[in-house]
This record gives sequence, C-alpha cells and structure tokens, in this order.
Amino acid sequence: MVGSLNRTCLVLNQNYEPLSITQVKRALCLIYLGKAEIVEQYGFGIHTVSNSFTAPSILRLLYFIHIKRPNLPLTKRNILKRDKYICQYCGTKNGPMTTDHVIPKKLGGKDTWENLVCACVKCNNRKGERTLEQADMELLRHPKRPHFFFIVHNLVRIPDPKWKQYLFLE
Repeated sequence: MVGSLNRTCLVLNQNYEPLSITQVKRALCLIYLGKAEIVEQYGFGIHTVSNSFTAPSILRLLYFIHIKRPNLPLTKRNILKRDKYICQYCGTKNGPMTTDHVIPKKLGGKDTWENLVCACVKCNNRKGERTLEQADMELLRHPKRPHFFFIVHNLVRIPDPKWKQYLFLE
C-alpha cells in the first residue's frame, strides 16, 4: 500500500488547466477535505480499517488558484528540444544539430523563440546570413514560444495515458 500512496497524481485547476503533480497520499487528503474531486482514477484502491478509496490519477481543485507560470529559458538545448531535434529546413534528424536565426542577426534578427530554429549543419551553412527568400528555403514549421506544458512534458514521466489530454499532448 505504501508504494500505491507514493504514485503521482496530476492536479488540475478549477478550469481544468494543469497546475502541478502530487502524490496519491496528498491527493486523497485534498479530496477528503473537500478541496478537490476525482476526474480520472487508477485501477486500484486504497483501503483503511474502516474505508476504501479509489486512487486518483487526476484530480480537479474546486477553487480557482491564480499562479504565475515560470518562463522557459531561451537556450540552444531548449530550442533543439522544442523542434524535436529535427532540422526545420530539410526535416532530417541525422547528424549534429545547431540553431539558426530565421532573420539573421546582421539584418536585425533577435535572439528570440520566434527567430531561432533547429537546423542541421548543411542547411545552416546553405542559408548562411541570408533571409529565407534570399536562400530560396522554407521552414517546415514556424517557430514560437513553447507553452509551460512543454516543461512538464520534458521533465515529467507520464505514468497514466489519461494525463495526455489534460497536458495537451494528444
């Protein structure tokens, strides 16, 4: 039973926005105190001397919590992760990857999420310090700032497939 109480549980805000991850033990306390309700459950129960509870996989708070989301730092590693280590010009996954400025720095391009993409060395050299039009190249996907759930997806192992729809991974 101790191992079951230490399993993870996804905590949703009142509006079903993911807030955090906690242990089943803490989730049961929130439910018992009337602060949360079960949205999805695991296939096992937790038994005490006098009661039996279903183990929550996902719970929703009954009151809205205002929180400020942390910003994901702009690093080469995070750019490569965002683009899944796929060259945004040719689509290859082979070879070493680097980052490329869509609008080159010498033409006023900034170091931003919307201006940096993952590129293979071949495409990066081919584009050089030119614009996409000048290099006659196109992006497979336009870059954008990743959402907070990108952090959750990359840092947390998802123990229950039911979590995916609430983390916007489906």
